[in-house]
Order: sequence, then structure tokens, then C-alpha cells
Amino acid sequence: MLSPNLGHVESWIFDLDNTLYPPECDLFALMDVRMTAYVARISGLGLDEARVLQKSWFRDHGTTLCGLMAHHDVDPIDFLTEVHDIALDRLEPDASLKAAITRLPGRRLIYTNGDANYAGRVLDRLELSDLFECVHDIHACAYVPKPRPEGYAALCDSYHVEPMRAAFFEDMARNLRPAKALGMTTVWLNNGSEWGREAGAEGSQADFIDYETPALAPFLTALFKD
Repeated sequence: MLSPNLGHVESWIFDLDNTLYPPECDLFALMDVRMTAYVARISGLGLDEARVLQKSWFRDHGTTLCGLMAHHDVDPIDFLTEVHDIALDRLEPDASLKAAITRLPGRRLIYTNGDANYAGRVLDRLELSDLFECVHDIHACAYVPKPRPEGYAALCDSYHVEPMRAAFFEDMARNLRPAKALGMTTVWLNNGSEWGREAGAEGSQADFIDYETPALAPFLTALFKD
């Protein structure tokens, strides 16, 4: 039986990177190299300066892509295709996580600032592809990334999600604020991922975080009582 604290939830919404797999896999390190090279090529800066600029765009715009689009009018598909062309051999299926997600009643959705093609590759590698109804990606959000509220509203409208009956799981605390504002139950994976505590998030003391956990599988498993 599902714990009564989350017994009202019918839509389970998960971030992808550093949420459905541990940050120790560090796929972002692989993507970071590609993003820095892309920014250097577009801006004409050296790699060190390009990396500083890239990180400032991520902080200020939500994604490096949005910074590039705002300042250099880049083709988002070209950027995403290049950045996501990485090996995924660092990822391994987690049987306990798969079992826990499988037991969740209702709908399961992915909401990512990446794109659906990359997300599909990650889910295939994790052997989780069949468990999710959809991937709400950066294209579906018209390139307006988390934590901007427009993407959350688009998710709810597109998939008829009732926020008061939804739970949102995310490793970046700042991305939980708009979900909570809509009425969702929020769960922060405080797992040490980069930017996890950025942008004024105060951890479990923040009023937009309902639950905090270092890992997803144990949290989901503990929701069920025989």
C-alpha cells in the first residue's frame, strides 16, 4: 500500500539527468566538453573564456542553449545534436529503481531540459523506457527551460496533469520552486550534483521543498508498506 503522504499522487514527474541515474556517472562532464567547444567556436573565445561564459549563461538563462540562442541566434537542434552525441557506457540499469518506479500507481512522465532523442537513449540504457508515458523536453517547451514556469504549465496542459495530484522529482533544487507554486508535491534529490543547491535554494528548509532524499530508489521503495 502506498504511503498516505503521497497517496494522493496520480502523476509522477521525474527529471532525467542526475535524477534517474546517480551524479557519479557524470555525463555532464562529457557534455560540458562539447558545450565549451561549441561556445568557443561560436563566440571566437579561447576555451577557458568560453567555459566561463558557458557557465554564466547556464546560471542566468537556465541552459547554455538559451544563452547561445539569445546572444548568437544558434540553431537549437544543431547544438543539442552535437552536445548529446556522447557515449552512455557509464550508465548501468538499477533493478531496485526499476522495481520501485514500476510499482508507482498512475502515470509517470519525464520533464527534462535536454531533448527527447537523448532522453530516449538514456532511458534505453537504464532499461526504463517502457515505464514512462512521455518525455516533455526542451523542444516541447519552445526552448524555455526549467526553472521558468512556462514549461511546467505546458507540461500540465499537454498531458492533462492536475498539479495538486502530481509529485515532481529533481536534483536541482531551484527547479522545484515553480512545481511547488503550481501545487505539486516536490522531492529534492540532494545527491551532490553540480548546481544542485544553486540559486538560493536552502535545502530542506526551503518552503518549496516537501521532501529531501540523497537517492531516488530508496525513497520510492519506502513509499510502499505491505
